[in-house]
Amino acid sequence: MKDFHTLEDFNYRDKTVLLRVDINCPLDKGTLKIINDARIRRVVPTVRELMGKRAKVVILAHQSRKGKWDFISLEQHAERLSKNLNYPVKYVDDVIGDKAKEAIKNLGSGEVLLLGNVRGLDSETAKIDMFGHAEGELVKELTPLIDYYVCDAFGAAHRSQCSLVGFPVKVPSASGRLMAKEIHALKAIFDEPRRPSVFILGGAKFGDASEMIDHVLGTGMADTVILVGLAGNAFLHARGIELGEASTEILKEELTEENIQAAKDTMSKYGQRVLLPIDVAVERDGKRVSVLVGDLPVKEAALDIGDESIDKFVKVIISSKTSFMSGPAGVYEKEGFGKGTKALQEAMIESRGQSVIGGGHTVGAADTFDLTDRFSYVSTGGGALETFLLGQPLPVIDALKYSYNNL
Repeated sequence: MKDFHTLEDFNYRDKTVLLRVDINCPLDKGTLKIINDARIRRVVPTVRELMGKRAKVVILAHQSRKGKWDFISLEQHAERLSKNLNYPVKYVDDVIGDKAKEAIKNLGSGEVLLLGNVRGLDSETAKIDMFGHAEGELVKELTPLIDYYVCDAFGAAHRSQCSLVGFPVKVPSASGRLMAKEIHALKAIFDEPRRPSVFILGGAKFGDASEMIDHVLGTGMADTVILVGLAGNAFLHARGIELGEASTEILKEELTEENIQAAKDTMSKYGQRVLLPIDVAVERDGKRVSVLVGDLPVKEAALDIGDESIDKFVKVIISSKTSFMSGPAGVYEKEGFGKGTKALQEAMIESRGQSVIGGGHTVGAADTFDLTDRFSYVSTGGGALETFLLGQPLPVIDALKYSYNNL
């Protein structure tokens, strides 16, 4: 039974389709150039299908948010999308002004237009529900110019923002191919995982880790959780291990009393089902050096899991039938400190079970190591994926369901 419309449900010929995608890309901090366009590549099938159906395709997207260093225009994104489509994508650095409206009106069937960074509008990120957003300036200004709305932004599906949830209240709406594929694939993999199932959680969001562990172990979604990256370091700290000033400084915003107590409670509840690093890797005299947990603290920052942790975790992963990774094991971009992430990802592939990775940095690492195409499934979601795995509702899916049932 369908919960929401998909692309085949409407006739788009000569109609204007507003397509919301998530092409938020990692940038080089020095040049502000895109360094990985995986998310752009993933929306190409939906754009190409709409072009083939002779739709007039108007794309809405974001890059970062106001106040952050990587909040830039989407001109580069249009160039990358053009290259991946092998077709020129028009770009206008405007969203609801006269330039944008004129460009939409002048668009021909089968043509593609990318509008400016939608997060340039303060109303985009207002903290209200889909019905409130449906009355926002973005929806009011663009709805008269479009016939359909398509959302293919699974990576942002956990956000109740105007361009994501406002239009389905007013306009017949559908999911794009990527969105539908994500939902169906993740349900198939996580509703009935093959056993044993191991989750590898890393990255920087220690504050969410305890809740995630409790859910995936408590519901039986996972049999074992391996903690790496800053999450692993933070749990070591919560266990009473002094990492050293440099490592603790990196974690300081996450090391609240509430987070530390939650980590202690999680470790007490699940015991050996939560695996922590037994050594960390630091940079010493320009070289990667592994330091056993028992020999901490050290002055250098922990930049990766150590070699003994790699050996320990690889054995667990290779014996699994389902493995999932969200968040790298270390600073994989730095030479010598991608070793942990690469070894764990290679073990996932070698296990020959269901192997799934998700989140921008995790997928970016897989791209760096040329492993992306060897996983069973690669999710574009980060926060959306975590929300999905926690069994919490995704506002974008709720909005698409509303449109399906009411328009």
